[in-house]
Amino acid sequence: MASASQNSTKRRRTAWQRLWADPVARVSLIVLALLYGSAFLADSISPYSMHFNDPDLANAPPTVVHFTDENGSICWPYVYTVERTFEVETFKQSYLENTAKKYPIRLFERGESYRFLGLIPMDIHLFSVQEPARIFLLGSDINGRDSFSRLFFGAQKSLTIGFLGLLIAFPIGIVYGGISGFFGGIVDTIMMRVAEAIMSIPGFYLLIGLAAILPPSMSSSQRFALITVILSFIGWAGLSRVIRGMVLAVREEEFVQAAKAAGMSELKTILIHVIPQTASFIIVAATLRVPGFILSESGLSFIGLGIQQPDASWGNMLKFAMDNVNDLLNQPWLITPGILIFITILCFNTVGDTLRDVLDPKMQGVS
Repeated sequence: MASASQNSTKRRRTAWQRLWADPVARVSLIVLALLYGSAFLADSISPYSMHFNDPDLANAPPTVVHFTDENGSICWPYVYTVERTFEVETFKQSYLENTAKKYPIRLFERGESYRFLGLIPMDIHLFSVQEPARIFLLGSDINGRDSFSRLFFGAQKSLTIGFLGLLIAFPIGIVYGGISGFFGGIVDTIMMRVAEAIMSIPGFYLLIGLAAILPPSMSSSQRFALITVILSFIGWAGLSRVIRGMVLAVREEEFVQAAKAAGMSELKTILIHVIPQTASFIIVAATLRVPGFILSESGLSFIGLGIQQPDASWGNMLKFAMDNVNDLLNQPWLITPGILIFITILCFNTVGDTLRDVLDPKMQGVS
């Protein structure tokens, strides 16, 4: 009896409860929430703006944060200013701390002004140090820009493109596939041939070709919008084929026939009764499709055809690391954007796989 009661309780749990009960999926959701929250609050979290630069600290290593004083006692964290020296014999530059004065790290410090959510003027940053000291937790790039701050601003573009792409591609694919499967016959044949033609377009090479003929004067925001739109309009066809197959199986169900008998129009029948039956697949497909958009944008930015400098994205930050591939052993922090791309895609795929099990009716009795 106890076992039967437990199984009944499991079946009554919502999909969200079953998803959250999975420890790996729960960790993935928390990590994704932290990543998107950090991107959303990039201006407030980062000590510097995306375009801030200090030419005197170009290619500087990560700032050393000290937690002990001269006597070895634990104290409030502080940093020193850094001075650059150049060795003529070896053509190498090095950075040495000037220990004459300590600069404590200050929380919720006033700094560069920005507009929170693009509307509210603010100048409070989570942490910072007093000038002339700098705090570059992941070093700086060739232009003296803080790599740590640019990670958050890069996340805004690299993470946002996935959901913007879904907002365009999924409605098209769902409605197109629903209409094709519901009407069948010659309508279905023609619509699916069009979808197959679009699926045959090599999206990555199309973007490369378009990028080659775009005017150099295009801003990164315009390129970002163009990449999103193109990836979306060539990414809906595969989804429409799957939705079409599911609708073919649903359209003969009794509740659909009852809607027709009641005089409901075909479009309303599709939107109200047919497409909702594909909701579980759509949710899973969405979580698995976002990584594809992220990888596409990162790949294009990596080869210099996506988001352009001085704007940041994880792709063009990783390109900077590859341009300095000979120094990666001495500067491993340069590959941080690549690690974040890997973690993001892994988390999305983990959540998608778990959702597929959670929403599968055959698994609900054992989940």
